[in-house]
Amino acid sequence: MRRNLQDSGRLRPIDLARGHGLSTQAIRNYEAAGILPGAERTPHGYRTYTRLHANALQAFLALVPGHGHQTATSIMQAVNRDATEEALRLIDESHAQLLDDRRTLRAVEAALHDLSPVPPERGDTFVGPLSRRLGIRPATLRKWERAGLVQPRRDPRTGYRVYRAADVRDALLAHQLRRGGYLLEQIAPLIAQVRSAGGVAPLESMLRDWRARLSARSRAMLTGAAALDAYLGCRPVGGRPNAAPAAPGPLRPAG
Repeated sequence: MRRNLQDSGRLRPIDLARGHGLSTQAIRNYEAAGILPGAERTPHGYRTYTRLHANALQAFLALVPGHGHQTATSIMQAVNRDATEEALRLIDESHAQLLDDRRTLRAVEAALHDLSPVPPERGDTFVGPLSRRLGIRPATLRKWERAGLVQPRRDPRTGYRVYRAADVRDALLAHQLRRGGYLLEQIAPLIAQVRSAGGVAPLESMLRDWRARLSARSRAMLTGAAALDAYLGCRPVGGRPNAAPAAPGPLRPAG
């Protein structure tokens, strides 16, 4: 059977799995999820795969570091149902998010340079308007308050939370750092440091790490794009294969 599969250009699940440190169950799961195109079956019901499936697997695994597992899955599902435009839209959205994250990083850096004095704002604000400004739920602001990220005062007459200019600044900075992937327990001491006007030195290493992770993600997107382009190039269109670029190195059944 092994020789027949090799001679016919067919691969077993284990042949796909071993080259990437995966299990054969993972390969079956990827097929069931639409990440891989459907496999053919032998007369005895065994799945057989081809170079097309190998390219699909390589494309998916290359997309994950830059786009995340969920988006990479959606991209491959769209490609495999011939909805290429939808796949490209998802990729564009990821790039737009990366650009937005870069802008967020620059905004954090700018905010850190302008923390003192607090820019004057007209009047105070409340939890509803501030949550809308940040694009989060009011419950998130209350969670941040419990974690010490924001410290609004209470209106003595109504009991409502009142956010002053410094509180808004802390909320904006917390929101930006959350977008950077940091946990509440990591952010709280930094906000406290900022609040006490003790300098921004504790944030410098965090910002360097954030910038490095954005650069790594950007490079990963390039790698994913190349692998996906190779897969798109060998997929059948209108019943015929594309004029595909050369497939990556040979992937042979395990001996």
